[in-house]
Amino acid sequence: MAVVDIEAQKKPSISIRSQCLGNVMRVNVGPLGGKLLEVAVVINNSAIILTPSLASQCGFSMKIDQLGNAVIYASLQNCFAQNVEDKAFTTTLNLRLHGNQMVEDELYQVAETCQYTTWASREIVCDRSYMEASKCSGTLMGHVTVSVKRAAPDDYGLPEHPILGANSKFGDPRRAAEKQSIDAGFRITTLIFYTPGEKLMNVVEAQRNGYGITNTATRLVLRSPKTSPETYIQNVAAVPMTVLTTSVIFEKKWLATQIDAAIACPTLEGSVSFTLNTITWFLPRHIDPLIHSGQFKLLEVHMGIDGQRLEPAEIAARRYSLTVNDVYIIVEIPIGAVGGYFKSHVQDGQYLTSYTIEPMLELLWTEDSINEDTRYKVLLPITAPLMSRPPQVHDNTVKEERIFKVLLGPLGSDVALMDITFPTEVLTVADCNARGFNVQEHMSPDSNSKVFTLQVPFTDRAVLQTKEMGMTLYSLQMTFGLLVLPEFAPFSHPAYLEASLVDIVPPSVSGGCDYQNFYALVKYGTGGSNFQIMLGKRMLTPDLAQQYGLTENGTHLSVTVPFSSPDVVYEAVESSFIRSRLDVGLINPETNINFKEFSVACNFFSTLTECFPNGTMTALAVKLESVPSLNPSQLTLRDPTCGPSYSDDRYAYFVFSGNSCGTTRKFLPNMMLYENEISLPDELEMQKESTTNEPEYELKVSCHYDINKTHAVAFHARPRRSEPYAENARGELQVAIRLATDNSYSMFHSTEDYPIARYLQQPLYFEVQLMKSANPELSLELENCWATLDDDRTSQPRWNLIINGCANPVDPNQVIFHPVWADARVQYPPHFKRFEVLMFAFAEDQDNLSSQLFVHCDVVICDAKNPLGGACNRQCSNQENRIKGMTESSGCWKK
Repeated sequence: MAVVDIEAQKKPSISIRSQCLGNVMRVNVGPLGGKLLEVAVVINNSAIILTPSLASQCGFSMKIDQLGNAVIYASLQNCFAQNVEDKAFTTTLNLRLHGNQMVEDELYQVAETCQYTTWASREIVCDRSYMEASKCSGTLMGHVTVSVKRAAPDDYGLPEHPILGANSKFGDPRRAAEKQSIDAGFRITTLIFYTPGEKLMNVVEAQRNGYGITNTATRLVLRSPKTSPETYIQNVAAVPMTVLTTSVIFEKKWLATQIDAAIACPTLEGSVSFTLNTITWFLPRHIDPLIHSGQFKLLEVHMGIDGQRLEPAEIAARRYSLTVNDVYIIVEIPIGAVGGYFKSHVQDGQYLTSYTIEPMLELLWTEDSINEDTRYKVLLPITAPLMSRPPQVHDNTVKEERIFKVLLGPLGSDVALMDITFPTEVLTVADCNARGFNVQEHMSPDSNSKVFTLQVPFTDRAVLQTKEMGMTLYSLQMTFGLLVLPEFAPFSHPAYLEASLVDIVPPSVSGGCDYQNFYALVKYGTGGSNFQIMLGKRMLTPDLAQQYGLTENGTHLSVTVPFSSPDVVYEAVESSFIRSRLDVGLINPETNINFKEFSVACNFFSTLTECFPNGTMTALAVKLESVPSLNPSQLTLRDPTCGPSYSDDRYAYFVFSGNSCGTTRKFLPNMMLYENEISLPDELEMQKESTTNEPEYELKVSCHYDINKTHAVAFHARPRRSEPYAENARGELQVAIRLATDNSYSMFHSTEDYPIARYLQQPLYFEVQLMKSANPELSLELENCWATLDDDRTSQPRWNLIINGCANPVDPNQVIFHPVWADARVQYPPHFKRFEVLMFAFAEDQDNLSSQLFVHCDVVICDAKNPLGGACNRQCSNQENRIKGMTESSGCWKK
């Protein structure tokens, strides 16, 4: 098969498939999508449109099913086929799809070459619109009759074909007779029709009356419309058959040759009977008009659909039946079987259907007396009478689901649902789906029928509710608006559904709060207390119920949950209150599904920050719902060494003074403002951000102190129990931090050298020295060292280098401590500390690569005899080094 879009050279918008079926070619086209299909044959680069009369004369027929699929049949010996030695036949068709004004026509070309060499002596085809007989001309030479009449010179010349013209090269019967006669010099001159009386026609008259006649090198072909006046009805075994009997006269000078040809095709009326569920087709086994002798033998019987033979297994699978007895060949087909289709109709507003199928019977018999075999093929389109099959409404509602579920069908595949009418409104299918009705169309596997489904919740306004004696009746009245396509014939079908349910009052939850407690009230409803209660994320167990003071009276229960309960979540923190929430859920114990949820949210006033006259400050930090992974014990003040005095999994409590833990002070006109903040240390915050999407935790703490305000303080004198004692001593301790030029720590930068430029990852060598001390019992210990972008040691951001005497464990490039040995400059090695840092930049300052860094250190002077704990006797564990990518290129260093 060759399919070519000869206009647009684009992918076909339809499916086109051709195939050879014995002595017939079939082309399937579709679906047409509402477009008109025009078929033309191509010959000598010209396209000739096939009209109905030309199609029946030249061996073509077409049918279109209810889905818009077209099937075109063409005899291999059609008028336009290119015939090569009666073995190969090529037919070329132009298929034009006519669109509307908005869509251009589409033109496709189909060419198919069919090989057919198994010719019988006689082949007869009964198609839907024509009858065709093909005879082997060489076998009938015994029918030559010699005449002494001399014909005039033009008696044997064929006139111009009325459709194809005198110059047509292919398919012209006149040209074929001139070039391919049964013997050199013979011409077709006369056709004799037996009706049953004789009626003579010359070739031109026969062609004008719709007959197709030609002969090839080996065969004579005669084709007639089924409605030709020269046909007659003959009952064969009580089956009416349309019969055409002819003799074709060939003449050559004084000689004449006669070839007889007969065709007999069953009529639909009289050969087919119908019951409610079955179609039965009777074909006579012995077709008398086609049999010349009594020595008849039936060799083969084949059944098929749409011109395609079916194997016995497929016939059985489709539930067809093929029976051959002494009188008839009987075909039985269930109405609705695969291979046919239903067509919908509307009469007087009623929905009717018809079933159409086109079975085929192909016979092969032989007549020994004349040494002739006959292949007989009948394609008989059958349409069962109209049947009233109104669609059924199936109520599939499960009332406990509280949704009406309805199925409408079956309906023909050519039926479309347009709208649904409810008592107060008409909704299109799109409107229904937008409303949540879930209208769907379901096609059967064989595409022969369809059903529509619809779901309407009981709560929709289209559903009528009626209450009576503890019951609620739900009813739904609707009318389906339907169309039969392509005729656009409207019809409708009503439906009424109802369902009754015992009125069920579901459990309900309400609640409130006062200045310190949440209160939750659960009403049982009609189902009693057949549920479980969740408070927050915990099930309300008997122990927990006792803790929360549960009370119950048969219709409801109540609990009192303190603001500080672990089942309460904290949503936000303000300056003087905490916004909290208690979640209450009711769970079905059988399905473990939470079917009721309720939340109470309240603001509880709480003192989060306290400021004492002696400069002491306290702060309370709570774990918020938005940061579930927070560990309150890891929170610190600005100084990461200042952790909480008390903490648990929900709170952290801080106590500090105004001159410690990184607290800053500002002077305002009449007061002083002390500020600090509670957060995770930078390294822990970075770890949290890399693993979660939780927001950063940060709590501001502030205290105001009046400048010009005095406080009267009462006190009571009490005698000392002992006099204070102090050992007389004098001394001055100084500490210096310097930057060495290399790791030998022999040369250092002077004050004039700062700021000192360094590249990223270039090492910096720091030395911290206890000055002006000759006491060998003292040692200098590094407690905390950090870097800032400002010379203010309390400024933010800051990066910790040394924490509590140890390298910052989360620093990718950890501090390297260098040992100190005695030499000419170092008399007491415990008075020195040396460490190495790789040059880095703050992430917040990567856009400014020329800024300065400042390094600060807190030190502790320890007594070697009495270290007192803390940094004086701290030991650090080895930590794994990691690489940290920075982009800073310069820095300044300051003690």
